[in-house]
Amino acid sequence: MDIAAEKIQISGVVQGVGFRPFLYGLAQTHGLAGQVTNTGRGVETLVEGPLPAIENFIRDITEKKPLLARIDHISHEKIRPAGFDQYTIVQSQNGQPRTTLISPDVCTCADCLAEMKNPADRRFEYPFINCTNCGPRFTIIRDIPYDRPMTSMHRFALCDDCRKEYENPMDRRFHAQPNACPVCGPRVFLTDHQGQEIPVSANGDHTTPSGAVIARAGELLAQGHILGIKGLGGFHLAADAASHRAVNALREKKNRPHKPFALMARSVADLSAHVHISPKEESLIESFHRPIVLLEKKSRPEKGGLSSALAPRNTCLGVMLAYTPLHFLLLEKGPPILVMTSGNRSGEPLSIDNGDAIDAFSHMAGYFLLHDRDIYFRADDSIVRVQAGQPRFLRRSRGYAPLPVEFGSDTDPDREQPSILGCGAGLKNTVCLTRGTSAFLSQHIGDLENRKVTDYYVQTIDHLKKIMDIEPVLMAHDMHPGYFSTRYAKNAAAQGIRLEPVQHHHAHAVSCMAENHLNGKVMALTLDGTGYGSDGHIWGGEILACTRKEFSRKAHLSYIQMPGGDAAVRQPWRMAASVLFQAFGRSFLELDLPYIKDMDPKNLAFICRMMEKQVNSPLTSSAGRLFDAVSSLMGIRHAVTHEGQAAMELEAAASGAKAAISYEYALEPDGNEVEINLLPCIRQMVQDLVQKRPKADISAGFHETLVQAFVKTARSIRLDTGLDRVVLSGGVFNNNLILARTQRLLEENGLTVYTHTRVPCGDGGICLGQVAAALERMRDEG
Repeated sequence: MDIAAEKIQISGVVQGVGFRPFLYGLAQTHGLAGQVTNTGRGVETLVEGPLPAIENFIRDITEKKPLLARIDHISHEKIRPAGFDQYTIVQSQNGQPRTTLISPDVCTCADCLAEMKNPADRRFEYPFINCTNCGPRFTIIRDIPYDRPMTSMHRFALCDDCRKEYENPMDRRFHAQPNACPVCGPRVFLTDHQGQEIPVSANGDHTTPSGAVIARAGELLAQGHILGIKGLGGFHLAADAASHRAVNALREKKNRPHKPFALMARSVADLSAHVHISPKEESLIESFHRPIVLLEKKSRPEKGGLSSALAPRNTCLGVMLAYTPLHFLLLEKGPPILVMTSGNRSGEPLSIDNGDAIDAFSHMAGYFLLHDRDIYFRADDSIVRVQAGQPRFLRRSRGYAPLPVEFGSDTDPDREQPSILGCGAGLKNTVCLTRGTSAFLSQHIGDLENRKVTDYYVQTIDHLKKIMDIEPVLMAHDMHPGYFSTRYAKNAAAQGIRLEPVQHHHAHAVSCMAENHLNGKVMALTLDGTGYGSDGHIWGGEILACTRKEFSRKAHLSYIQMPGGDAAVRQPWRMAASVLFQAFGRSFLELDLPYIKDMDPKNLAFICRMMEKQVNSPLTSSAGRLFDAVSSLMGIRHAVTHEGQAAMELEAAASGAKAAISYEYALEPDGNEVEINLLPCIRQMVQDLVQKRPKADISAGFHETLVQAFVKTARSIRLDTGLDRVVLSGGVFNNNLILARTQRLLEENGLTVYTHTRVPCGDGGICLGQVAAALERMRDEG
């Protein structure tokens, strides 16, 4: 029998997902000898045996790969047989270029859950059970190759039983790096708010130390206490979602009066009484990514109502299912639905250290459920919403990062591409690094507004560069001079890094182009809150004609003043005064409006003087600020306590609208651009408010008018330019009414519409647009 031999290289998500034991079993099945190892590029295997068996082996690699694996590329070449007499798994290779993909953290698998619930199993009630098909990955990795010494499990020496599993290629836990048990692994413990451990004895139904600790934590939650809980990518603050007293206490202590709380539930069945769940939403919430999914509230919950303070003035609840063994146990032994809000000081990153968390939340949480497995890298929960029939990210983080987004291009695929860092925006920041046309997006970093977040920003970049072995030659950044991300890039320029500024809304547009693999010229509707415009004003309601490389503005919302600058973002009543002043002049102070009665006349008079003298009143074309203005004008929200609050409550107010209203607007020439003037709409809305028309109808009418105005303008631009492909980007498209209606009307008018499904439409996605634009410019320079 002739013996053939081949070397096979496999790249993608192939480490930490059971790929080597999978290949070991496959080799046994096909009667092949050889070896397999992790490398910096992925997995390399040498196989020897009959050529037909090798061919079947290669075919089965892609057809039967492990559940969590993702194969991006396989190459194989004939080599000289080395005379292997068996197939073995050898130690990982170091010192090579690192191009392998890191798996994100994934939820506990069904096999591990079954073992954890089995009293006869040695891991009964063990809250750190895992295998090659589940558990922590990205958050415990210090470096690659992904082996135990490179993770936070390095200090937990495997016991004999766990080592046998770890070393047995046919075992589900073969080379499962976080493998552990109650004998050798991490432990869970309960403390008071000062960090003093509370002794808990195993008794009755809780026959294990871990089970007893978690059962006691569940009892405390059921009694209305707030707990700090160390999870997978950081801390949560938890409370019983059915306890109005506990939820309100958490709001008061966290100084979070209105922002919706995220919930964690035991099962979909536990949620069905409170929210509507479509088959697509159910599939999403039960996926191994386990994101927070926004689900529509039931107007009349069937039983056991949850606290009304969870998401006030919001039509949705953000819910995730348990994703770690500790969560599963806690929800079995305590309340079945818990508030699980981020554990951090206001405006700071998630806490990941026990001592830091106790210091940060001891005034909020009466108790802490802790463990001693270190979190190397924090990861906030991802947030997803099904809109217009597709799951869309509001935040892409745990469960998805740092998997790459392929962004395609016109370039020759064999041509080497320079590596680029996309520095992101100032709010909802993420960053990304490129290798070729793969963009590795970070987890959610947040708003770059204080030292701890900016430190985390720098650490994230350094960590990504290390584990991906990517050193960028160029940094793409926003044009806003005040963003920390811009300053970070400019500081790097002193070290020889080339910079490429990318205008904010162009980056939004190109991010949508990139994830949809669009090249050439498109029309882009970019609607958001704040973006530094190329004319020095604040943009946010634009229509662009653009390629990945460059853009021209074709239309924009009329500029309005922002009296007080950033203060107008926090206080929408200022924006309401601005649009009223622009629509009526000072005579708006005499209008018989509830808004006028709610305001202090001295404040309104002062704002008028600011605008008349154009003092600290920058101009903006922002759709987000227009939403703020209308929300306040209607008496819905005069001041906000979290970003987007006024707009979200305005959207919620439109639910239940009975009459279809479309207000007037004007399309006016502005040089080579079209100005979309909604002041006629504002005047008509004021009449309806004076006449006490239902707020639901007025809100729905505003939404419809904004959409109609942009769609009509897009039709006109199509006639002038021939552009019939439209991309939609910017945070305003998180609004269900705006996205669905805009997409539908554009398509009815013969335009092809592209939207976001792989990165957020808001600022969490613009780093992708930055790198795609920069790469295109570099390519054109040769």
